Amino acid sequence: MTQTMIAERLASCGIPSDACLAEKLLQYHELLLEWNARMDLTAILDEDEMLDRHYIDSLIPLSFPSPLNQATSVIDVGTGAGFPGIPLALALPDVQFTLLDARQKRLDFLHAVQDALNIRNVNLLHARAEDAASRPDLRAQFDCAIARAVAPLNVLCEYLLPFVRIGGCALCWKGPSYLSELDDARKAVHLLGGHFDTVVPCPIPGRDWQHVLVTISKTTATARRYPRKAGMPSKQPLGSTPLATGKGT
Repeated sequence: MTQTMIAERLASCGIPSDACLAEKLLQYHELLLEWNARMDLTAILDEDEMLDRHYIDSLIPLSFPSPLNQATSVIDVGTGAGFPGIPLALALPDVQFTLLDARQKRLDFLHAVQDALNIRNVNLLHARAEDAASRPDLRAQFDCAIARAVAPLNVLCEYLLPFVRIGGCALCWKGPSYLSELDDARKAVHLLGGHFDTVVPCPIPGRDWQHVLVTISKTTATARRYPRKAGMPSKQPLGSTPLATGKGT
C-alpha cells in the first residue's frame, strides 16, 4: 500500500481529504501491520481489502452529509484496533474523540499510534461500555456515539445511547444483518430514549458489500437503570422476544 493508492482511493470514494490524511493513514497502516505480527488486531491481510474494509469503510460517512459533520465530541465504543475512530479523528482534527475498549493490549497499540502520528484530538479509555456509561463525566456527554462491527443493534443501542446527549445520536456501521435486527432494536431504542432516524446505504465502489449507516437520534434521557451491569446487555438483549419455557413465563 502506498500514499498515492490511499489518496486516489479517498478521492474515488468522494471522501474529503487534505494532503496529510493519506500520509497519516499510511503510517497508521504500517503500525497496524507491525503490531499485528505479535498480537491479534486484524485477520484481514490483503492490502487492497484492508484499505477498503478498514480505512475507507471508517471514513465513508464523510462522503455524504451525516451527523459527524456537525459533531464536536464523539465516542467510539469497542474501538478495537481503532476503527472507525482513528481514521475519523485524522480526517476531523477539530472534533474530540474518545476511543473506548475493554482490552488494554488494544489500547497499548492505540497509544503507540497516537504518539507516532501526534494525534491531539483523541482520548483513550480502558473500560467496558456498561461501566463507562454510568460515569457522570461520560454519561450523556457526547454529540455522537459510534460503533463498527460490535454487536446486534438492540445490544449496541444499550452500549451507545447512554453516552449521547439529548439532541445527539448513535451511529452504527452495519451490514445486511441489520434488516433482521430492526424489530428487536426498535423496542430497545424506545426504552433507551432514542428514535430511529435514517438507514443510509454506504456502498464502496468496486465492492459488493451491503454496508449501511444506521442513525438513532437521542430524544429523551436514558433511564438510570440503563445500561445494565456488565455482560447483561449481550446475555439478555433489550427488545428480544423471550424464549418459551413451558411454564407460562
